Amino acid sequence: MDNLLDNIKSILLMGPGPSSVDPRVYAALSRNVLGHLDPYFLTIADGLKELLRRIMNTKNEFTIPISGTGSAGMEASFVNLVEPEDDVLVLTNGLFGVRMQEVARRLHARVDALEFPWGQPVITEEVEKAVRRKHYKIVAVIHAETSTGVRNPVKEIGSVVKGTDAIYLVDAVTSLGGMDVSMDAWHCDALYSATQKCLSCPPGLAPLSFSEKAMAAVKARKARVPNWYLDFTMIADYWGRNRVYHHTAPISMIYALYQALLLILDEGQEAVFSRHMRNHLAMVEGLEALGLKMFVDKPFRLPMLGTVVVPEGVDEGAVRRRLRSEFDIELGAGLGPLAGKAWRIGLMGHTSRQENVSRLLAALERVLQGTAREGVTLEIDPPHRPDQPARP
Repeated sequence: MDNLLDNIKSILLMGPGPSSVDPRVYAALSRNVLGHLDPYFLTIADGLKELLRRIMNTKNEFTIPISGTGSAGMEASFVNLVEPEDDVLVLTNGLFGVRMQEVARRLHARVDALEFPWGQPVITEEVEKAVRRKHYKIVAVIHAETSTGVRNPVKEIGSVVKGTDAIYLVDAVTSLGGMDVSMDAWHCDALYSATQKCLSCPPGLAPLSFSEKAMAAVKARKARVPNWYLDFTMIADYWGRNRVYHHTAPISMIYALYQALLLILDEGQEAVFSRHMRNHLAMVEGLEALGLKMFVDKPFRLPMLGTVVVPEGVDEGAVRRRLRSEFDIELGAGLGPLAGKAWRIGLMGHTSRQENVSRLLAALERVLQGTAREGVTLEIDPPHRPDQPARP
């Protein structure tokens, strides 16, 4: 029987995740597996917790990797904090804000959605009005909205929520490791992320941190957490000093995340953030030279994920298929109202390199010239390559 794994190609992952993985992280995955209660593995696990605190800029004791993808981080946050009839405010300007609403409603919360147009950021003044009108147990927001490429003003919203009793919950799935995330300084009470975006690790873990205020809310619940696997009252014992068995941790993924975080800290967080922004700006310049337009206004764009408007007359799916089949490059499609109308281009973590920007621009230029529908002509200027001098 043929082994299908032998035919896996090396694909440049430039979609909304997963991102490309550094060879050193792949090497970490191949390390010898230890038992999940082995003393040396527990030493690695403790080291990982400290690395996560440094990346998140927090002193929270409960800072751990949840066994599951970023969606498990979202589910874990809500399932531990929400009880039936709790009032929850979700600041929504994209698909993942909508998903937050869905998760909270399944837990029988009373959910208010403060809606903003897709492609535009949350307006802090509107949040302030909302929290003045009503007492909320949770105020939740997406830092980097993956469906649109918008950066929300998490720091400013945190200053507003700080003056209330609400728990401030932040989704940092796409932002962590690619731009500043300062949990304590931003007054975030609960924050979760994912390994497969700017951390450049395979999908499978959801880094998460809860403040003392958030953990106090978990311990003060009237009823038990309705999800056994994600119950922090038990998981805290496994990741704490007691080391009480709860579930078998994904050993190799913890190795990989440990190595991935070390790479970020070795490069220096500020250097990593600068690299993401530098490559983002080069990509935008090249895309605009191809006659393409960004969906999000410049002040609110993410440095690790850009949403590009598909030109009239271009088959967006055909462009992605050709990039994948002819150039071994993956882009992401639009979601929700952007389906068929946008591409999502990721420059996350190990993918965010100058040579990858040049490779994509060159491939995209060739594909666009041959993918317009009949009767449509695209005028394309020669794009500026990041490794060449800028045009005068």
